[in-house]
Amino acid sequence: MQNKAAFKSGFKDGIPIGLGYFAVAFSLGIAAKNAGLSPFEGFLTSFLCNASAGEYAGFTIIAAGATYIEMALATLVANARYLLMSCAMSQRLDNKMPFFHRFIMGFYITDELFGAAIARPGTLNPFYTYGAATAAAPCWAIGTALGVLAGNLLPARVVSAFSVALYGMFLAIIIPPARKSKIILGLIAVCFALSIAASYIPYVCELSEGTRTIILTVAISTVAALLFPVKDEEECEVVAE
Repeated sequence: MQNKAAFKSGFKDGIPIGLGYFAVAFSLGIAAKNAGLSPFEGFLTSFLCNASAGEYAGFTIIAAGATYIEMALATLVANARYLLMSCAMSQRLDNKMPFFHRFIMGFYITDELFGAAIARPGTLNPFYTYGAATAAAPCWAIGTALGVLAGNLLPARVVSAFSVALYGMFLAIIIPPARKSKIILGLIAVCFALSIAASYIPYVCELSEGTRTIILTVAISTVAALLFPVKDEEECEVVAE
């Protein structure tokens, strides 16, 4: 019964994520079309790879006729931030959770699905992720396929406007906890400021966006953990007793 409720909650939260995915995947599909992929190939790529930056890098490399090794390295750098998300999520899982649950949850770690799951209190239920992925993943794959079909028929400004919905989802993830905690609000502001600064700082700006994200994430989270440590529930219970 608990798993069923978690699945329904995840599916409900996954619907707006899926709508945002569809819009972004549509423009991604146009990049796939330019790389020579068919609608089915675009669908299969997005079905097996839940990463916009990684897929775009892959399509660009395919269009350039580069090697498999170059593609592997480029997608590894673009998607390396998911390693950090996996580590963070692993700390919220039950120690007795079977491996196959961890494996499936790891496959569906994206910026938005991770943000929605990690914001939930307590131990993470894998069925929440399953519900969210059930609603969002098909939109990502179908949107890519339709983007390939549309090709370059739509004006570039229209296609670019589709991606605005994704930024709205990010705001929906960070605003609620920021309203409850001034510390989180301050850290979000610091993240925004440093992310912008990293795009202009010499040498740092030459790094890929994924690499900059990893460096900033590790640095900011480390400083935040040292300055604003969060007590475990067990420690809080001991203090209360």
